[in-house]
Amino acid sequence: MGALDDDDVTMAQYRALVVLASRGAHGVGALAEALSIHPSTATRLCDRLERKQLIDRHVSSESRREVTVGVSLAGSTLLAAVTERRRSEIQTIVHALDAGQRERLIEAFDAFATAAGELPDDAWKLGWS
Repeated sequence: MGALDDDDVTMAQYRALVVLASRGAHGVGALAEALSIHPSTATRLCDRLERKQLIDRHVSSESRREVTVGVSLAGSTLLAAVTERRRSEIQTIVHALDAGQRERLIEAFDAFATAAGELPDDAWKLGWS
């Protein structure tokens, strides 16, 4: 398989990769629950991600019926590239704001992340103030 462009990944597939990267390997049923999709939809989603070599499946040594999926090296590389490109684009926009506007934006994003139950990540703020 040649190099994969992030345009080859659907939004649903990207969301699944983000969940797996941030929360670790999951069973397909747990991934479906995390994404609020039907388990059969999650299975098809994982089949596509595996064909694109963006996830790895691991069968439990204790129960062959128990399968977990996790982000592969190629999936991690894709997520890093997308994150860096988005960070750069957002940074360009944020630098067009004055200092007061940037501070209010950061506060709003912090409030949004807290309301969404996200873990704090101050790394995205670097270079914004």
